[in-house]
Formats: sequence, C-alpha cells, structure tokens
Amino acid sequence: MSQLAELFAQGNYDEMWDRCCGFIDLSLSEFMGIQKRLLLEQMELLKNCQLGRGILKGANPTTVEEFRRMVPLTSYEDYAPYLLKRRWEVLPRKPIMWQYTSGKSAEYSFRWAPVTARMMDETEALVFALSFFSGAKKRRDVKIRPGDRVLYGMAPPPYATGTMTRVFPHEMFDFLPPVAEAEQISFEDRINMGFKMGLDRGMDYCLSMSSVTVAIGEKFKNSGGKVDIKKLVKKPRTLARLLKGKMAAKLANRPMLPRDLWKLKGLITYGIDGDIFRDKIKDMWGCYPLNFHGCTEAPIIAMQTWDYEGMSFIPHMNFFEFIPEAEAVKCWQDPSYQPPTYLMDELKPGNYELVITNFHGGAFARYRLGHLVQITALRNDKLNIDIPQMRFLSRVDDQIDIAGFTRLSEKVIWKALENSGVHYENWTARKEVHGGKPQLRVYVELKKGEHIAAAEAAARVHAELKELDKPYAELEDFTGLRPLEVTILPHGAFKLYKLKQQAAGAELAHLMPPHLNACDEIVGFLTSTASRVRVAEPEPVTV
Repeated sequence: MSQLAELFAQGNYDEMWDRCCGFIDLSLSEFMGIQKRLLLEQMELLKNCQLGRGILKGANPTTVEEFRRMVPLTSYEDYAPYLLKRRWEVLPRKPIMWQYTSGKSAEYSFRWAPVTARMMDETEALVFALSFFSGAKKRRDVKIRPGDRVLYGMAPPPYATGTMTRVFPHEMFDFLPPVAEAEQISFEDRINMGFKMGLDRGMDYCLSMSSVTVAIGEKFKNSGGKVDIKKLVKKPRTLARLLKGKMAAKLANRPMLPRDLWKLKGLITYGIDGDIFRDKIKDMWGCYPLNFHGCTEAPIIAMQTWDYEGMSFIPHMNFFEFIPEAEAVKCWQDPSYQPPTYLMDELKPGNYELVITNFHGGAFARYRLGHLVQITALRNDKLNIDIPQMRFLSRVDDQIDIAGFTRLSEKVIWKALENSGVHYENWTARKEVHGGKPQLRVYVELKKGEHIAAAEAAARVHAELKELDKPYAELEDFTGLRPLEVTILPHGAFKLYKLKQQAAGAELAHLMPPHLNACDEIVGFLTSTASRVRVAEPEPVTV
C-alpha cells in the first residue's frame, strides 16, 4: 500500500488534500519555480541517454532559456523508431510500463509511450485530486470514502486512462466491476456488467469517458423506463431501485434517467467532447462532470476544480510551452518553420498549441501535442487559484478526433473513399456537432455522371473506415455511435472555389480547400454558393 493510500485509509483527509490538491494554492511564480527546477533535472537525464542525445542534436543546454533556444520542436515521428519497438534502454529512465493510443491510422496502429515509476507515483496523487474535486463544494471538502462504489468506464490498459485506474488504490473501493476482472473482458461487456452491478449495489462515483456516460443515459431514455418485474423478482434491490426510478421519472413526466437511480457524490469524465456533452450529462446524471485533460504522452495535463469551469494546469508533470494559434497553423503547413513559444507566466487569453517536455525521466522533449487549447483567464478569481485557466478546443494537426475513441488522418479517410467505389472529384471532411453528438462529415463532389445517394455513400465509406481503423470500428461497438455522414456537393464546387482563390491572388497551396477541418466559410461556399453558379465545362480535346 502506498503512503497516500495509508493516509486515506487512516482518514487523514486534510493532509491528503494538501498533498494531492496543494498545487491550486501555488502562486504563479511558485508554479514557474517548480517548472524550471524539474526541467533542469530532466535536461541532465536527456543528455545521458541515446534518445535524448538524438533529440538534443549535439546541443548542451544548461539553462531553461538555452534549452528552448537550442532544442528543436519535436513530433512523434522523432520518437517512433525507439518507442514503437519499446526500446527501454535508450530512454532517460527505465519505464515500469508502457501505454498507447491510436496512431496515425494506416501509418502505424498505435503510439506507444513509456511510464516511469516516479510518473506513476505522481499520477496516483492526481487521481486522488480528481476524486476530491469532483465531490467538493470548497477547499478540504473530501467526500470520497473507502468502500465507495465506483462505475469503471474508462478504457483499459495499456490506454492511459486504464493506467490511471491501475495506479489508483482501487482495491480500497468497490469498483463496478473490479479492475482485475474488468481488464479480462471486452469494453462493452465491462460497461454492461458495471451497470448491472450498480443497479444492485448502488453507485457513488462514475469514472468514465464522456461519450460512454452519455451512451448509458441514452439507453435509459430509449428503453422507455420498462421494468420486467418477473425477471427481477430474485433481485429485490435492483427491482426496488428501478421502481423508485420509474416513479421519479413519471412524476417528472419524462423518460427515466440515471439520476433517478443514483445520487452520485461525484462524476469524473475524460474525452475531448466533454464540453459538448457537459449539459447533457448534467441533465442525465444530476451533476456536472469533472473534466481533466491529458493524453498518452502526458496523462494528466490540467483538471477542473469544484466550480466545473476552466482547468488548472499541473506544475510537476510536464514543462509547458505555448504556440499562438496562428503560428501553430503556419508551422503545420510548413514543417521547417520553428515558431516562437511562450511560458505560462507570459500568456494572454487566447488560443495556443501545447508543447510539453516530460519530467521524471519521461521520453518527450519540446513535443508538439497538436492540442489547441484556449486560455480563458489568467487566474480563477472565484476560487482564488493563481494559475491560468484552460479548456481544450480541438486538434490543430492533421487528424480528426471522434468521441475520444479515434483520430482519423487525411490518409486513412482518403483511402476509405478510394476503396468505397464512390467516384469523386474531390472531398473535404471535418468534425461537426449535430443534436449534441459528434459527427465526421465528409463533403464529396462526385464525378460527372456519377449518381449515388448520400446515405449509400456514407454506408460504403463507413464500412471501409471500420476495416482500416480498429478504434473507429470500436466506436460503433462500444457506444452505438455511427458518426459518419456524407454531403453530396454540387458539380463544379471545387473548381469554382479554385477560380475564386485565383482571382483573389491566393498562393498555390491555398487554391483548394484543405482535406481536413475546413472552416465554416469554405464549407458554406462549397455547399451554397457553388450550387447557384454554373461552371463551364472545358471543351473536349480533339486530336
């Protein structure tokens, strides 16, 4: 049992709060002091390992300023030759485990990242912090207790959220289902089992991906509140809970919802769609979800506190640099461009791409996450937290994230279109939200003379994406969500756009819309303006 777990078992909740949540009481200068001290330690580790020397490219920085000036920004491609083979001997510290997430679809299946013992220890404290914040109404208000019943709805190891659950002293709680058992069955079976156990035993906390939390609520609404009494006679606690919930829903004149069955102490969710589902989850479950931001390369970057507003950054897991959005976009368009970065104490409200350097012997240095975040305020005045507040916006790179399950690249969407048998002139795709649900919307201009209904085109492309990208296939299996929709564009739409750009003097690289994440103005032009203008067909070439 860890020292933190012993303190928790003894009921030393004030000391636990100080150890796990004390970072929110740091001044910004104290925050930066921790950042710079830990970066100097990490720099020495990087200098003494094969991977680090490759990243440093002969540089020998001795200060934070030299590190930022001498060391280039990196991407996963810089680490892939080592990490995809899980070569621990080249790393700053030997890892005690590895975790992964989906990679660049057709290019490589997974992105692997090492986790050191110190990183695991620090993660345990931060998971405690999440559980404390999710039930708190003020500082030192710790609601969670040993034996509390927790619905376990996170992805299993080696996904990062599974790693977080494993380092947490889950044996002190009643996980639904137990972690060891949950890791041996499919994700869908685990959710169903945990749901049934919660009906029988009750539920105090829900730890789940935001999309899964919504999917559970949708199942309730779609069931119509039907209760089969004959099947539940031998399960009196489940029957009593369902009948009570059904009565509450009937009095409210609405379908039965999770909040009719459980009065949660706290609800912790993960996923980039957290903001999208925030109000829906509150309506379904009776409380706002406490969200945190992280990824495989940096499991916990920032987290909300008990006001459920902006997230506060964690000072002791990663060194943070920020690229202004306009500079980030320029850099993705021109990989040779090295944009300026800013530190936490240099920020102004606005949008930035995150750049991280792992502490505690982690692998990544000046690593571009591709995460676009918004600095909403320089501090949380309401709770007197002197740390810039953030919320996640989207990815700034060449992938589309759907419900936190998969990130689809331009290459894999293009390949799916090619394999689908849909004959097209050009296409663009982006993530949209309709009816509170994320969609992958693909706008396709068909070849002249090609006729296919949008629904049929969507079905074909969807089938091909399931073949090409396993996490995309799992999205439908786990949540019932089939996110892909196709819009058929008018013939000549892309050519008309090119003519417009040429008339405006656009450079060659900007004559056609991007294949991923076109803005509203571009999509509006392709769908509306192009339908009102006829593009003359070129004269046939005669020989």
